Amino acid sequence: MASTNDLKNGMVLKLDGGQLWSVVEFQHVKPGKGPAFVRTKLKSVMSGKVVDKTFNAGTKVETATIDRRDMQFSYMDGEYFVFMDMEDFDQLMVDKKAVGDAANFLIEGFTASVARHEGEVLYVELPAAVELLIEHTDPGVQGDRSTGGTKPATLETGHEIQVPLFVNTGEKVKVDTRTSDYLGRVNG
Repeated sequence: MASTNDLKNGMVLKLDGGQLWSVVEFQHVKPGKGPAFVRTKLKSVMSGKVVDKTFNAGTKVETATIDRRDMQFSYMDGEYFVFMDMEDFDQLMVDKKAVGDAANFLIEGFTASVARHEGEVLYVELPAAVELLIEHTDPGVQGDRSTGGTKPATLETGHEIQVPLFVNTGEKVKVDTRTSDYLGRVNG
């Protein structure tokens, strides 16, 4: 248990019958009249939905302990992603649902942050950008500007992104894992 006076960004609260909410931002408000309160913006750990919630100052809130560990993606086993804990080399099978969009950018050997609460995997978080190989893209035709200078390209993970016309099959590119945006070519 913690008090709303102790809130910090990133803290995870257990509200509304056990749902987990991460504190995105908070503000202590002391109006001229009436009691002080805390205005918060909370993000659902499971769905990603963001809500505004107001608490009276000093209200007790239940906190949840989230265990975040860096784990290395090893391989796919049916519908499960198998991660290896780099500290004790334990293997963890993570459901496709918990991996979410991170699945678009995972290849063997990548390190991801796996967040768990009471043994249950909540989500898998990748770095903001990853470097991946372009598995296939059509050659860019000079003068073809009708698409704004981009073309579809398939990454080595099978995920499709938009890349500039000058990018070719076999090149390594940097991709934003949050938006699937092309960030640039990787030399070497």
